Amino acid sequence: MKIRLVLYVIGFLQVCIGLTMALPAWCAWYYDERALGAILWSMAISVVGGAVIAALARSDDDIRVREGFAIVTFGWIAAAAFGSLPFMLSGSIPSFTDAFFETLSGFTTTGASVLTDIEGQPLSILLWRSQTQWLGGMGIIVLSIAILPFLGVGGMQLFKAEVPGPTPDRLKPRISQTATLLWAVYLLLTTLEILLLRLGGMSLFDSLNHAFTTMATGGFSTKNVSVGHYQSAYIQYVIALFMFLAGVNFSLHYRCLTGRGPAAYFHDREWRFYVSILAGATLVVFLVNWIYGAGTSEQNFRDSVFQVVSITTTTGYATADFDAWAPLNRMMLLALMFVGGCAGSTGGGMKMIRLLLLLKHGKTELKKLLHPKAVVVVKINRIRVRPEVMLNVLGFFSLYIALFLFFSFVMAGLGLDVITASSSVAATLGNIGPGLAGVGPMENFSAVPSVGKWMLSLCMLLGRLEVFTVIVLFMPEVWRKF
Repeated sequence: MKIRLVLYVIGFLQVCIGLTMALPAWCAWYYDERALGAILWSMAISVVGGAVIAALARSDDDIRVREGFAIVTFGWIAAAAFGSLPFMLSGSIPSFTDAFFETLSGFTTTGASVLTDIEGQPLSILLWRSQTQWLGGMGIIVLSIAILPFLGVGGMQLFKAEVPGPTPDRLKPRISQTATLLWAVYLLLTTLEILLLRLGGMSLFDSLNHAFTTMATGGFSTKNVSVGHYQSAYIQYVIALFMFLAGVNFSLHYRCLTGRGPAAYFHDREWRFYVSILAGATLVVFLVNWIYGAGTSEQNFRDSVFQVVSITTTTGYATADFDAWAPLNRMMLLALMFVGGCAGSTGGGMKMIRLLLLLKHGKTELKKLLHPKAVVVVKINRIRVRPEVMLNVLGFFSLYIALFLFFSFVMAGLGLDVITASSSVAATLGNIGPGLAGVGPMENFSAVPSVGKWMLSLCMLLGRLEVFTVIVLFMPEVWRKF
């Protein structure tokens, strides 16, 4: 492991993160908030600290796979550490544990919060809070499409030939080209959502914040009761639409915008599976709510659509207290926490592509039992799935479930009830935000013990970085010099 190279890149990343604090600093100046000094100090510490680290560790070595794992993992941790400064120095979240939890929740686009009075916070702090999610959302898109396939991690190995990302023998300049294209799509969709929310009567500040956290599938809101604060069908449908778009593979958006049109989506098997899951789950939730007295009203339909899309895409917004819904609907939403969005989206969870591959793999195994001599292979979009990719998916699924069970036992051991313990892990490991019971949509994570917050922070990191990226760093051979 070339430690100097890792520190050099992480230092550079912290300089970039520090510079992005200029927007909330301007917001604090514009609204004449006392948080201005805290943000400026945070900005100075991040920029100077990152520059010093980069200067002392400067290296011209090439990034190998093992350095890639370390940069991705420790880069996210460092971003959360430096990014927590505005919360602590402004007094919004004085505790480092809570500030780190909130910031990591932002950068990993989880949306789990410890703030009890969101509307009482300075606007500049709320903007920084939303901005961490927007930056993290684009970060994970670039990772999942451009970097993780190179490291052999994630669900995008299938599409190396189709996506404008790197190949092992051509890491440069295609990553920079990919990042530029993705940023353009990301900015376009974010700007479009801001405009549409403004047309619905939402203030410019709230429109900006909600567009930031919608496109990142993060779920941080500027209101205590989330999107439920806005009793506007138009606003809720607009946000639901952009949550849906954020859960789609961004390479499909690029293809659609560059000439292929809507056919780019319909020809993709994962996208069709994604739509089917959302439609089926929405229908079940709507019918169960109807049976339990919600009727066939537009409000029931809207809440059903919104919450299914919000949980499936791992955004975590709420327009209704779904923790008070019928047990079947709560179980449905808990199951959707494990599914997540498409590969190459800002959504978390296990990803649609993996679930689709697991189902196809199960089907082929059944066929082999009936026809032992038949040659049956798994295909996606008419592309044969290589055995090593299928093994990667099976390994990921096994680790994901094992981690969920392990951390659920840990949280229960800290005194949380079974539903709170298990849903808090599902919500953070899947980067969703709200869970059920004690961490439900009308609650938050402030009551979780400090040790539990650090455990859930680890869950956020594991879930956001595709599990393998973090766990591989615990292997001794990664750190050996050669």
